Amino acid sequence: MSVKPEFKDIRIGVIGGTGFYNLKGLKPITKLDIDTPWGKPSSPLFISETESGHKIAFLARHGENHERLPTEVNFQANIAALKHVGVRVVIAFSAVGSLREEVRPMDFVIPDQIIDRTKGIRKDTYFGNGLTGHATFGDPYHEPVAQLIKAHEAALENMKLIKGGTVVAIEGPLFSTRAESKMYRLWGGDIINMTAVPEAKLAREAEIAYQMVCMATDYDSWRDEEASVSTTDVLPILKKNSENANKLLVSLLPALVEKVYSDQQTLEQFTGTSGMFKASLMQPPALRNPEQVQKLLFMYPEGF
Repeated sequence: MSVKPEFKDIRIGVIGGTGFYNLKGLKPITKLDIDTPWGKPSSPLFISETESGHKIAFLARHGENHERLPTEVNFQANIAALKHVGVRVVIAFSAVGSLREEVRPMDFVIPDQIIDRTKGIRKDTYFGNGLTGHATFGDPYHEPVAQLIKAHEAALENMKLIKGGTVVAIEGPLFSTRAESKMYRLWGGDIINMTAVPEAKLAREAEIAYQMVCMATDYDSWRDEEASVSTTDVLPILKKNSENANKLLVSLLPALVEKVYSDQQTLEQFTGTSGMFKASLMQPPALRNPEQVQKLLFMYPEGF
């Protein structure tokens, strides 16, 4: 479907992970079924409105009924759809296992680094096919957004909101062996999940200020005295984590709206992402594959 002009400047996007499928405390407006040049997103974009009248776009990463494995998620289409409606900032919630004693089940972590252990199966770039580019990715998450999230820790009770940490992204769908889990701890991993990559990479190429909020459900498989993690163990905690994610969003969104819907200078200073895609390009315009360029006009209609 074509997107009406009133839905082309939705600057805040929320991606829900396992057990977190809707936005509470907001007024539902509509849902947008968007087709992208990379296929259909995992779910429609559910558009809600804050009390101040600002629109928020929500996307269910695994589908409305959790019908997609991590490897099956069309991350390219998901990020492209959000970019198409004008999203500049994404808060991405995701269930994770803990690799540290101090990160307890139901604690939240705002990570600042990634170790990529996916297997190259997932499409993780908008470059290629005659359009060459290399985006910077040394700091995969967005510090100003992380700081703003941390400032709303008081919205959460009887749990920690930990700022900083390294998330290990694995392919799945199986959980880790004990040997793998212990190895990731030695590497400096703090939490582990199956969707951190390529979502963060594609958001960077899309010039979106992207920050994960990781919701711990278990201790993975590194504790020898415990049974390794199972879906049965995780499900009860997912519900509580979803409730806490909603509480955090209710507290956070007014401050985030103020940052991204104020004057243009404040928006650009807060996001700091404009021009990243163009700066990543290696070829002069005349040498770029016109078919690939045409696809990317879906995300960059003013050209690059």
